[in-house]
Amino acid sequence: MSHSLHAITDELNRDLARLRFGAPVTHVYNPLTYARPAWNQYCEKFGQGPRKVLMLGMNPGPFGMAQVGVPFGEVALARDWLGIHAAIGQPEIVHPKRPIQGFDCPRSEVSGQRFWSWARDTFVTPERFFAQFFVTNYCPLCFMVESGANLTPDKLRAAEREALFAVCDRALAQTIAQFQPEFVIGVGHFAEARLRTVVGNNPQIRVGRVPHPSPASPLANAGWAPLMTKALLELGVTLT
Repeated sequence: MSHSLHAITDELNRDLARLRFGAPVTHVYNPLTYARPAWNQYCEKFGQGPRKVLMLGMNPGPFGMAQVGVPFGEVALARDWLGIHAAIGQPEIVHPKRPIQGFDCPRSEVSGQRFWSWARDTFVTPERFFAQFFVTNYCPLCFMVESGANLTPDKLRAAEREALFAVCDRALAQTIAQFQPEFVIGVGHFAEARLRTVVGNNPQIRVGRVPHPSPASPLANAGWAPLMTKALLELGVTLT
């Protein structure tokens, strides 16, 4: 039985709320709680019915999904191209260097700007893109250390990482069941590895990877959009 995205999110949030993270983590944001109205809008507009391609990111960026509740959620593109706009609340404990300003956040998330610009330039309308794709994150939590720097889930202490992955693997399996995709594609190596773990040897699902649009990647900085298109075409995904 497939779960609705709302039910998957509710269960995921309950499971995540039980987890605890110690040093070096000082702050944990879960935009699926304080930015839930925007996430709900995204799911209601674009998350209905089966999908050919499920794309998976790692976890929210501090100026992307952490602000607006949308995966790779660069503020302007989430608002102006995806048409998402909702009141955004606050995490329980806010890092002074990482305020949540929602759709008023003046910073642009480079990864999100690259990702959704590529989608817009390739498909023109969100409806054409989402007819074939759905995009989500493996882990909805954003981790910060004392300085305010981002800490990715793979850098957590082993016991914390295992507990987190158990929760996120379960939600990912439910999301795959919801969309029944032909392709599950990780944005970057981490997401691909989690997909391979969850999908296993299912012959009906093809697992692949596209390059991550992060500014930490020299390849992406040299021009990410052509790399994205090339990777998808090589996997057998048609871009029409």
